[in-house]
Amino acid sequence: MARVKIGLAAPDPASLEAEIAQLRDLDLTALRARWRTVFRRSAPPHLSRHLLFRMLAYRLQAERLGDLDAEARRQIEAAGRTTDLDRLAADLSRQQSGLRPGTVLTRDWGGQMHHVMVLPVGFSWNGQTYPSLSKVASAITGTRWNGPRFFGLRDKRVPEAAP
Repeated sequence: MARVKIGLAAPDPASLEAEIAQLRDLDLTALRARWRTVFRRSAPPHLSRHLLFRMLAYRLQAERLGDLDAEARRQIEAAGRTTDLDRLAADLSRQQSGLRPGTVLTRDWGGQMHHVMVLPVGFSWNGQTYPSLSKVASAITGTRWNGPRFFGLRDKRVPEAAP
């Protein structure tokens, strides 16, 4: 829900820009101190100066102009769910490798031929569906692999001969 300050004049964009410009000039130590003031706790130690600045600038804008409404928050949270991320990873993997659903990939590993079918929402191997080729390769080998590389989709191409 957007926060609206009742009885106050409309936010002044120039003063907001000036405050953000001041944040931009702060070093990491000063940004951490500002974080402590704004959020009433220490900044996470792994956050870089750039991320601290961006998050503080967002908070300033949200306080002055209003934060995200409930529907926008719901959509962001839904987009971040693991199942959605797995589906997006599978889609991205297929787009990068040009694989179409129905394609069967084969790979000999450990003296056994493995067949993987490309599905509209992942990859099927041994009666189980996986979100990415890398997950399939890991299941086959028991170790972490880059799936496209494991299945030979990232082999170096031989350059064409010049005419």
